Amino acid sequence: MNAHIDFLLERNSAPRLTEPAPDANALNVMLKSAFRVPDHAGLRPVRFISIENHRLGALGDVFEQALINRNPEASESQRERARKSPFRAPMIVVVVSKITEHPKVPAEEQRLSAGCSAYAMLLAAEALGYAGIWRTGDASRDPFIAKALDMKENEEVVGFLYIGTRTGEPKGLDKKLPEGCLNCW
Repeated sequence: MNAHIDFLLERNSAPRLTEPAPDANALNVMLKSAFRVPDHAGLRPVRFISIENHRLGALGDVFEQALINRNPEASESQRERARKSPFRAPMIVVVVSKITEHPKVPAEEQRLSAGCSAYAMLLAAEALGYAGIWRTGDASRDPFIAKALDMKENEEVVGFLYIGTRTGEPKGLDKKLPEGCLNCW
């Protein structure tokens, strides 16, 4: 094997993150990586929203209100968990797909390209010595959150990338291929 393959085989999500977050130079490299993914017709069907510092608290307030909107009976502990969830990392990058009408590039291909951009950002973060985890859930499909993030009609949240410095050891990985993952035709 080589170092690139070893890197890909060892990468895994880091649910526990702390300071430091990527600085402006590291974030710039991560963004450049995100735009090197397959992108039919050069549509660049993705954009990013970075959230750090005091804005994490504002995002927590948005998450809590969205939870209340979805479930007015939410318990105080559920509300607190929603409010505190952005503080699981020092930086959150919201990955947003931008769907453009195109005769040769269907919306699904644009979503897939945006998803590849999210993964490229995670790989770049890891290569730069940081770590992250890609989170979705109700927040990624919530219209209240989309509005709070100033998203347009043609935009969708692909995920929330929680990024920082890994706390603790990486979890062990099952390196066996899933049974039946490759069929010959």
